[in-house]
Amino acid sequence: MIRTLWFYVVLVVSSVVHSVGVLVAALLGVKRRPGGGGVYDWGTNDWSRQLLWAAGTPVRVEGIERIPAGPVVYASNHSSMFDIWALAATLPGSVRMVAKQELAKIPLLGRAMIAAGHVTIDRAHPARALEAYHGAAEVIRSGISALVFPEGTRSRTGQLLPFKNAPFGLAIAAQVPVVPLYVRNTFEILPKGRFLLRPRPIRITIGAPISTVGMTVERRQELRDRVYTAILDLKARVDAEGVAR
Repeated sequence: MIRTLWFYVVLVVSSVVHSVGVLVAALLGVKRRPGGGGVYDWGTNDWSRQLLWAAGTPVRVEGIERIPAGPVVYASNHSSMFDIWALAATLPGSVRMVAKQELAKIPLLGRAMIAAGHVTIDRAHPARALEAYHGAAEVIRSGISALVFPEGTRSRTGQLLPFKNAPFGLAIAAQVPVVPLYVRNTFEILPKGRFLLRPRPIRITIGAPISTVGMTVERRQELRDRVYTAILDLKARVDAEGVAR
């Protein structure tokens, strides 16, 4: 219980500090750095590292050498908010999330997300969602990678949900590789609908990139199925290793 209370205190304080820092930078006209390391990356990465530290959840990453040079679209399973923080704290370069529009409505934090360049999707209005994905493709072409959760929401069971098509249309539009990711143990730490933490180490496994060169948007379902299979394979291998230990 003490760990949980400490985590939520840090969550509130750190969110305010990092959000204000990002918003002040935006008001001053500070430019984004596609290579990473600027104030907008700090607002996401340092914030995430502080939350992981407060929660007592160290992160182990495997396969980082598989990430190709240049911008990519990272596609990950999603069963907890800790997926976001673990990936934001460890993925290299400058990375922006493609998230549901509801997150942009969070006071202060939502405005900071938009100022930092994260993309929000209005899932209830397909035309607006498509426009947002086109905007995200422009961000990727500028040298910034995107992080998507193709399930569209957090899994309530920890099992992989069916994937949506739109994130893969984004990768094809930007003509960048999709890098499959599997994040383990975050569901056990904090599943959707629960507030009490159960800290444990987080394991991120990075799969081989999947090329989109020459693909057209009509092939997004094919790409979706390939990425789904890749993440499912990562999950099966990592989960089996976890049971064996």
